[in-house]
Amino acid sequence: MAARGEFSSRIGFILAAAGSAVGLGNIWGFPTQVASNGGAAFVLVYLVLAFALAYPVLMAELIIGRAHRANMVDSLGQITRNPLGRLTGLWGCVTVSLILAFYAIVGGWMIAFFAESATRPVVSQSVNEWLTSYSLSSNMVFCALFLVLTSYIVLGGVKAGIERWSVRLMPTLFILMGLLIVYVSFQPGASEGWAAYLVPDFSVVMNPDLLIDAMGQAFFSMSLGVGTMLVYGSYMGKHEDLPSIGAAVALVDIGVAIIAGMLIIPAMYVALNNGVEIFSSTGELIAGDQLIFTVLPALFNTIGPIGLLVSAVFFALMVIAALTSSISMLEVPVAYLSESRNISRPKAVAIVTLVIFAASTLIIFNFSTLFGFVIALTTKYSQPLLGFALCIFAGWVWNRNEALAELKVSSPDMEQRLFWRIWPWYVKFVCPLVILLMFYRSVV
Repeated sequence: MAARGEFSSRIGFILAAAGSAVGLGNIWGFPTQVASNGGAAFVLVYLVLAFALAYPVLMAELIIGRAHRANMVDSLGQITRNPLGRLTGLWGCVTVSLILAFYAIVGGWMIAFFAESATRPVVSQSVNEWLTSYSLSSNMVFCALFLVLTSYIVLGGVKAGIERWSVRLMPTLFILMGLLIVYVSFQPGASEGWAAYLVPDFSVVMNPDLLIDAMGQAFFSMSLGVGTMLVYGSYMGKHEDLPSIGAAVALVDIGVAIIAGMLIIPAMYVALNNGVEIFSSTGELIAGDQLIFTVLPALFNTIGPIGLLVSAVFFALMVIAALTSSISMLEVPVAYLSESRNISRPKAVAIVTLVIFAASTLIIFNFSTLFGFVIALTTKYSQPLLGFALCIFAGWVWNRNEALAELKVSSPDMEQRLFWRIWPWYVKFVCPLVILLMFYRSVV
């Protein structure tokens, strides 16, 4: 078996791990949740809960990964020393593959809308209509293209693939977001959007639904439970201080979500000023795919010739956000095949990509039945249960002294630090209970 890859720099790991966490949900979900749930008050609650809930689980994945220097299946197998750990790891590989199967379809839409914006002046109207038609042929072509881009990056391995592209894509994402924020902020109506986003309404802070929603956003925005952070942690150098590097990843992820709000909410109110409907029939701000593929394109069409450029930049931003997440998802099953099954990386990437594309194809041909079902099955049911299982393995099954020994490799004073005084019992008792609470609420 070939030597395992390793991130060559601290910043490379932080940008790759943060890129894994920074997905489309940060950009199309978080901003509208903020504006609809007390503005800056929700942001404060989210910040607290991100570190109270998501950070401890993130640390569990990173510590387990780096301690065992292995994929999710082998790492959990070494902890339990029985088939249950390996079965849980395989469950994680299947879940993340199914997530990528529907995520690739959405990523394909982003590429299609980018292509439509970039080529509108030079291609026929029929081509432009096909690009954004959501037809079987366009869905298949652009889903395949998205998976090819993802597999090309993963094919390069840790240093030449994932790290190399993460340190290019993540700064580009920040630059594009910054440029769009500046442009949108000077448009009529933007000030109302800034007010909706930043002015706090503390009267709703203790609303139980808001608290649970903030917990869910904090947990799931960091792509926890499916092994992406565990695998990335296994590629981290032994000299890195784990608690501080985990905090840096969490801060970058939170920062991107907050900055996305600075773009999306003012843009929505600019759209409202230009005559575009931004509220649903129930009076809530439109969110999700309808926001990205209906509201914002309508806005871009109302701002003249520069709207094409703004649209192209925006959808380039969305493609980058999708790719930084998809490469970490693909790496989870690829790492398993290449390490546990001794399959070469090129062959493992090809096998996993083809299997995921087959799943995507099945979803595309049965879209109305399977698309929502697969999203619910993976993100609503499987992912929180996997997060719960990881907390049980880290807090109850894994020997506490082994976890401490791993942390002391890079931080000999770990026993005296606040992190070690809190984290072991917190991930053992608090995190599992909160995850079960979220799961119960989402299901019942």
